[in-house]
Amino acid sequence: MARIIVPLAEGFEEIEAVTVIDLLRRAGVDVVTAGVDGQEVTGSHGITVRCDSLAGSCDPAGADGIVLPGGMPGTTHLIHSAAVGHLVREMFAAGKLTAAICAAPKVLASTGLLDGRSATSFPGAIDGARYPEVRLIEQPVVTDGTVVTSRGPGTAMDFALHLIELLLDRDRRNAVEAKLMRPV
Repeated sequence: MARIIVPLAEGFEEIEAVTVIDLLRRAGVDVVTAGVDGQEVTGSHGITVRCDSLAGSCDPAGADGIVLPGGMPGTTHLIHSAAVGHLVREMFAAGKLTAAICAAPKVLASTGLLDGRSATSFPGAIDGARYPEVRLIEQPVVTDGTVVTSRGPGTAMDFALHLIELLLDRDRRNAVEAKLMRPV
């Protein structure tokens, strides 16, 4: 069974985090929610989530990837978290799925992991002048190797379904998507 770590920091974007967690779990992925500063974390719209563990206690060797939800000031907290930085760098170095949505691709840019790669983010989250090595593309979801990025809350479902396809397969993605009654 695939295992994904989803770090949550105070001020995370609830739609992005919960959509990813929910859809990955529907697909049978073992999702570990990891609080950055505590096990109870409140999102940017006042919704509190009780995490499975703390980010500092997560073992990157025991996971198949990491998914960073955006939101503000959640993304800023992710950037300043040594534990999240360690997890992201270890996942990337091991060739594991390293994904981020909305403002969170800035976490990947700040660690240099997007240098020479195509990526997307919430408009303005990644400053092209500060990160000129990043090829910014205005698409809902962008995959470059094992790095996957997405635009924001409105693309969270597409992002999560794409992650299911990458982690498992197209059939599992289709099975999950069929039950969502999405318009075609």
